[in-house]
Amino acid sequence: MTLENTLLAPVVSEKGWRLQEEGKYVFEVHPQANKVQVKRAVENLFKVKVLGVWVMRMPEKPRRRKFYQRGAIPGWKKAIVQLAPGQKIDVYR
Repeated sequence: MTLENTLLAPVVSEKGWRLQEEGKYVFEVHPQANKVQVKRAVENLFKVKVLGVWVMRMPEKPRRRKFYQRGAIPGWKKAIVQLAPGQKIDVYR
C-alpha cells in the first residue's frame, strides 16, 4: 500500500467541520491502514506536522428497499488526524 492509496477521501460532515476548528481532520482510509501509515501519508501529502491519529472502524448499517429487499451499507475505516497548532489543511475544496 502506497501513501497515495492510504487516504481515500476526506469525510465531510457536521462533526468534521467542528473538529476542523480544533485542528483535527477526518479522512476515510484504506481498510488495512494503521496509525503510522496514516500519519506518514498526511505528513507527506500535505506537508504538515501530525500530533496524533485516531483510527476506527465504522460498522455496516442495515438498509431496506421497499418491503422485501434487505441489504447493508458496507463498513469502512476512518481516521481523525490532529495537526500541530497553527497548521491547516484545505481538503474540503
